[in-house]
Amino acid sequence: MKVTNYQGATIDPYSKGLGMVPGTSIQLTDAARLEWNLLDEDVSLPAAVLYADRIAHNLKWMQDFVAEYGVKLAPHGKTTMAPQLFRRQLETGAWGITLATAHQVRAAYHGGVQRVLMANQLVGRRNMMMIAELLSDPEFEFFCIVDSADGVEQLGKFFGSVRKQLNVLLELGVPGGRTGVRSPGQRNAVLEAIARYPDSLKLAGVELYEGVLQEEGQVRDFLRSAVEITRTLSSEGRFARLPAILSGAGSAWYDVVAEEFAKASAEGQIEIVLRPGCYLTHDVGIYKKAQNDIFARNPVAKKMGEGLLPALQLWAYVQSIPEPDRAIIGLGKRDSAFDAGMPEPAKHYRPGTEAPRTIAKDEKWEIFGLMDQHAYLRIPMNADIKVGDMIAFDISHPCLTFDKWRQLLVVDPSYRVTEVIETFF
Repeated sequence: MKVTNYQGATIDPYSKGLGMVPGTSIQLTDAARLEWNLLDEDVSLPAAVLYADRIAHNLKWMQDFVAEYGVKLAPHGKTTMAPQLFRRQLETGAWGITLATAHQVRAAYHGGVQRVLMANQLVGRRNMMMIAELLSDPEFEFFCIVDSADGVEQLGKFFGSVRKQLNVLLELGVPGGRTGVRSPGQRNAVLEAIARYPDSLKLAGVELYEGVLQEEGQVRDFLRSAVEITRTLSSEGRFARLPAILSGAGSAWYDVVAEEFAKASAEGQIEIVLRPGCYLTHDVGIYKKAQNDIFARNPVAKKMGEGLLPALQLWAYVQSIPEPDRAIIGLGKRDSAFDAGMPEPAKHYRPGTEAPRTIAKDEKWEIFGLMDQHAYLRIPMNADIKVGDMIAFDISHPCLTFDKWRQLLVVDPSYRVTEVIETFF
């Protein structure tokens, strides 16, 4: 796998959550040479921490899951925007990486990714030019989605002018949802527009995002409709790529998508590509709930034993205990997602003691407010907590936590830092 700009990238000593000495130069993947240990306070907190063993577990679990259905995996890279993690997903068996913007695609390409499904419309001259520049590499395979004749016309003219051919997927949508054609009339207008640009546009398949729907029945109806539309277009010889791609699945309904789409995959003319992204680190909030729902309805997930594990935590110091039932933590909105629930206290460590202890739910430690750099932690009146103690927090919604960190630490079960992960948001 080709890695261009990022091979040998060095740790940025000025990034938060590290504590590097300015002037030190060491490669991201050589971080173990620093001999940092989180519990020895070798790292400046707050810090975002990834657990290597849990990442490995989640990678294998999802790859095993899609293999059960005979479908492909193109995890959504917007969750982490970390080419080092993209490469790990590809090495574990992913078909490609899904992304959302031209900037993200370029970052992934220069990190070694050679196949990208951009689950978004490609709009705007400079964005198109960025993709055209990448398509100069004959080994790079790229797909984007279209849902309007106007968008197709713009793509067709631009890529014709630069003599490049672009793979496009017809996007299906639902009333009140996000993007995607809503009616046969819209669908036909898009298909007719694509047909006008045979030298610059190739219809490669069909795409949708079912995550805008809330009820399982609605999701299944949408997916079945997509299968029938794809079969019809295939029988009419509309696809320039064989097998044609049929792609869907966010991180909440991937099991249902696998069930419904696998039937089409078995026919041999359609290649199924699923796109969940949050599985890599999982969480204790919205995606834990989604996984519980998956386990309740999906026999394949149920038989696979232990499911996905939360692999991302934020570590921070207790800064102040101004009142007997309140502690102020050095962690805030600049560090953690808070759109889908507050960070949850998970582990408590007092420097110099043997190991972190798990904070039990019945202890009733709870974050009840966040400011930019502070968190308000409610504690019992008799809690054993001191200024300088270290608290690890679980999070809900990894996407909006990753984008607050330029670099994250990977640690082994002994809390030794083994790698530093760089992000490109």
